[in-house]
Amino acid sequence: MDNFFHVRTIDQVFDLIPEFPRVDTETVSIEQARDRVLATDIVATEDLPDFPRATMDGYAVRAASTFGATESNPGLMTLTGSIGMGQKPDFSIGIGEAARIATGGMLPEGADAVVMIEYTDPMDDDAIEVYKSVAPGTHVVGVGEDFSKNEILIPAGKRLRPQEIGLLAAFGFQTAPVYRKPRIGIISTGDEIVPIHELPEPGKIRDINTHTLSGLVASAGAIPVSFGLVADHFEDLQQTCVRALQEMDMVLVSGGSSVGTRDFTIQALSAIPDSHILVHGIAISPGKPTILARCGNKAFWGLPGHVVSAMVVFLKIVNPWIDHIAGMTQQVPGKWTIPAVLTRNVPSVHGRTDYIRVRLFEQDGARWAEPILGKSGLINTMVKSDGLIEIGMNTEGLNQGTVVNVELFS
Repeated sequence: MDNFFHVRTIDQVFDLIPEFPRVDTETVSIEQARDRVLATDIVATEDLPDFPRATMDGYAVRAASTFGATESNPGLMTLTGSIGMGQKPDFSIGIGEAARIATGGMLPEGADAVVMIEYTDPMDDDAIEVYKSVAPGTHVVGVGEDFSKNEILIPAGKRLRPQEIGLLAAFGFQTAPVYRKPRIGIISTGDEIVPIHELPEPGKIRDINTHTLSGLVASAGAIPVSFGLVADHFEDLQQTCVRALQEMDMVLVSGGSSVGTRDFTIQALSAIPDSHILVHGIAISPGKPTILARCGNKAFWGLPGHVVSAMVVFLKIVNPWIDHIAGMTQQVPGKWTIPAVLTRNVPSVHGRTDYIRVRLFEQDGARWAEPILGKSGLINTMVKSDGLIEIGMNTEGLNQGTVVNVELFS
């Protein structure tokens, strides 16, 4: 209980990330590897391409043979053959010679450039005129120009996109070593919470947090697992937390993190063997009464019960934790941000970091960010918003007309 509401800054909280281990690794087919995090460096086993190839339909030539060629003074080339797709030429190109080639075709020995077909005219079956000079390498991809043998193709810690999957296929990799998707347990607490299929009685509300947090967990590349609703009962919460910690890689509890007399999260965590409260309170708004505990080697989060606070804390604090245990080291700086002009003054309190929901719109040739203000229990402020802006803890608000960076919701 020594850490009860000992407020930490965001940086102090993030300094704790390395204390938590990554999940295990596994090998999956490249068809299953999309959006997974690579566990080891992938190294090129050969040059790509491993032969020089044309990037345009035309004629393979020695570039020196075309020097000085113009429309008024074309160069005459002798045709030595034609190269089909997927064929290895069995002839070479000398000075004053050319060979018909299609896009992707392999250049014959001696050729170092391709003249586009539109800059040529056939004279007869054995010769063409060239109306434009080309430099060595024109319309050609050289050996290893895409990737060289022994080059790191994809570094460990990078989330695999379709383009990386294509790169693996280009080198013949049928499988990829990846980190297992983290399994994140979600527990919603409170006597006032009922399942979404029920009609709430007066004083009760439907369970919003399980479903919003599940969506956020899935968007973070992890697997959400609901452990259901738990009433404000110490033994029930403690038993559910123990079960979730046994089965999951991380646990999120929404509700029960404030100073209320019926908030049992701290007590439940304190009763779990090998658990340590690392944080109770973060200098942010919304989301100050957030709990972080280490239970064994797993992170346990106590998120605010108000849905907006829980979502903001997840996006700004929990998400980087999931990235870490999922193996990510190739972070996207600043996530996805775009600049916009603030439509009004926004006050702030010195000593905390504020996250303001904003709506984006275009007007008079500019992009504007309109603050969507409201209490943290109103989900409409998230629904109407396109992203968040940050007001630093040493800033006492932002003025109308300030250019801000809007971090977009994914």
